[in-house]
Amino acid sequence: MAKQKDSNTNLLKHSLFITIFCVVCISLFMYMVSSKLYKKEKFKEIESISDLFIGGVKDEFEVTNTMYSSNITKFHDGFLKNYGVSIYVYDSDRNCILSPTDDNSNQLSEDLKNRIDDDTVLDSDSHEISNKEPSILYGDRFYVKYGESQPQRMYLTVYSPTDNISIYNAKLIIAYIIIATACTSIAYIFLKRRARKDLNDLQNFLRISEKYSKGDFSEKLVIQTPETLHDITTYVNALASNMEHSEEKSQTFIANVSHELRTPITTIGGFVDGILDGTIPKSRQQEYLILVSKEIKRLRILITSMLNMTRFETGTLKPNFKETNLTELVIQTVLMFEKKIDDKKINIEGLDSDRLNAVVDADLMQQVIYNLVENAVKFVNVNGTLSFRFEKGNGMCLIGIKNTGEGLKNTEIQQVFDRFYKTDSSRGKDTTGLGLGLSISRKIVHLHNGHIIVKSVFGEYTEFAIQIPEKQK
Repeated sequence: MAKQKDSNTNLLKHSLFITIFCVVCISLFMYMVSSKLYKKEKFKEIESISDLFIGGVKDEFEVTNTMYSSNITKFHDGFLKNYGVSIYVYDSDRNCILSPTDDNSNQLSEDLKNRIDDDTVLDSDSHEISNKEPSILYGDRFYVKYGESQPQRMYLTVYSPTDNISIYNAKLIIAYIIIATACTSIAYIFLKRRARKDLNDLQNFLRISEKYSKGDFSEKLVIQTPETLHDITTYVNALASNMEHSEEKSQTFIANVSHELRTPITTIGGFVDGILDGTIPKSRQQEYLILVSKEIKRLRILITSMLNMTRFETGTLKPNFKETNLTELVIQTVLMFEKKIDDKKINIEGLDSDRLNAVVDADLMQQVIYNLVENAVKFVNVNGTLSFRFEKGNGMCLIGIKNTGEGLKNTEIQQVFDRFYKTDSSRGKDTTGLGLGLSISRKIVHLHNGHIIVKSVFGEYTEFAIQIPEKQK
């Protein structure tokens, strides 16, 4: 059991590791996406501020025709105050015209000028003013016109601090750490409970399986196990049910065989002892020896039937198939019961039917017919009727054997093919039968890839019908 616990603990650790890994990966992905979206939004904001500033400067320049007017300076200071950005304006020679401070001595670098000439610059890694304060840089160009002269190119750089982005990213990291920790804790609690339940189910599975191995089928596995054991549980329960049923059948078989063997052996022993000790007079010894001979034959039939049953169940019996006249086979079998038929004044019908041929093992099939005719003759009423029918269609042959008489009850029909089974009414009439005939007959028919069925109306008739293929594959 310790090994099972270790295995369950390892499974819990691996599951938890995979869960943590997945949560971390998802958190990192969400952080990167969220940070990128926020950064992109800040870039758009700076770009909008720059466009708004350029538009205002152009409008004021058209009025004053100079970049050094007080209105432009106030407009510039207002943007610095309201939007928290640093705006620089340079002329075409890269000289500073406007800056957040009074110092206009700095120049626009040649590299940045060329980059702005090529396209609008939006960068978060460059700062032309102070390398100690990383900022978002936006660079653009615009044109102003002095009177009738050609438009003059101007350069604009806007710097925005990255504090907001850093704060946002820090908040994101904290939020995702909290989420990851919460998810991991919940996963740990869930996995631990599941692992404990799985371990209990596994222990219960092993405990009941151990009972099965000892022949104790009093407890069944409950189908509330983990998915991995659900199918196994179903199969083990089915196997246990089959074993329990087989055990019951074996016990019944042994009890029936013991009973069937004890009766003739007791009778034989009693008669022999009576002859030896003189209890039975010599004048009647011949009579009792005949009874002993019948009991010995009964024993021989019982043992032979049991051996045949074993051969059927082990699959060692190999039929010898050949084309056979089934009608003739039935007629020959009926003639064996001629005396009993005459004694009970039984009417025979249907033996004048057309010839019915099929590929069968003649000896085995005659045994089936013999068993069915013997039952029919035994249980037909005096002056009753024994009917036969022979049919062929759709590649199948049918032999029906029907007798009038008491018939079978519905509960008896369901058990009539069980070995050693005798109906309540047959026990008084059939003192020599072993209850194996119909069971053996069904196995022989199945060996021919066919079916045997029984129909009966209690108080009227009983009919057994054999259906077998016309040709064996």
